[in-house]
Amino acid sequence: MTTPKRQAARPSLWALRTAIPQGTARLISLVSIAILIGTWCVLSYVTVTRNGEPEPLVPHFFLPAPDQVLKSLLYLFFEKDLGLAIATSGLRIAKAIGLSIVVALPLGIAMGSYDLINRIFEPIVAPMRYLPITAFIPLLILWFGIDESQKVAFLFLGTVVYLLPAVVDAIRLVPEELVQTAFTLGATKGQVIRTVLIPAALPAIFDGFRVMNAIAWTYIILAELVNPQNGIGYILRLAEQHLKPEWSFAGIVVVGVIGITTDVLIRALNRLLFSWREVDV
Repeated sequence: MTTPKRQAARPSLWALRTAIPQGTARLISLVSIAILIGTWCVLSYVTVTRNGEPEPLVPHFFLPAPDQVLKSLLYLFFEKDLGLAIATSGLRIAKAIGLSIVVALPLGIAMGSYDLINRIFEPIVAPMRYLPITAFIPLLILWFGIDESQKVAFLFLGTVVYLLPAVVDAIRLVPEELVQTAFTLGATKGQVIRTVLIPAALPAIFDGFRVMNAIAWTYIILAELVNPQNGIGYILRLAEQHLKPEWSFAGIVVVGVIGITTDVLIRALNRLLFSWREVDV
């Protein structure tokens, strides 16, 4: 008599360090977003009587309603060139990230490969990660003025200090057996770096690009607060000057959407380039 096949147990949603099913994960994400938007709508549209007049639970001056933010978003696009502001900010971030990669990639590879080089630069670079980036604004104004160069330099400083240690760690985490195997086969130090360390570390370095992208979009508002004439920071300064909190919310939504979109694109490119990775990104 054949025994009936036992169905595989469904993984628990609370299993430790275990991914839940993809469909369930998407559903949970959608529900959390719906709860957030629903709470926003309740606070904006449900009214209470104050001084004999119906008012929203939270005054719109402190929490603009969703329809106000949407109208402001359309207004900013068509009347205040929000599209051009996004392109301007994006170009500044692209320049800063490009400079960070040019500096951090070769230096990080050298620091991760040779402890001597790491000992030289680590005491200089390490403290910069703990300094508030805003402390550099007066110096950057003194060195670069108040125009484009200052903004790109600010973003460069904010990103390179995080990308550099990511590159160093990625090089150091390459399994030692790969290095020793290459030496056994007769490879030189330079060949080991080019053909073993760099290819094996590239997926982890690419993960560092995601962090750098997030930091850049976080710092862009600070970078554009100095002499704001264009960019998303300029739009938010207009919101402050005109006492338009709905404009501020619209700008925040735009930055959040762009940040998430670029992160998804980087993750997709990572999967495409390094499909052989054991761990999903």
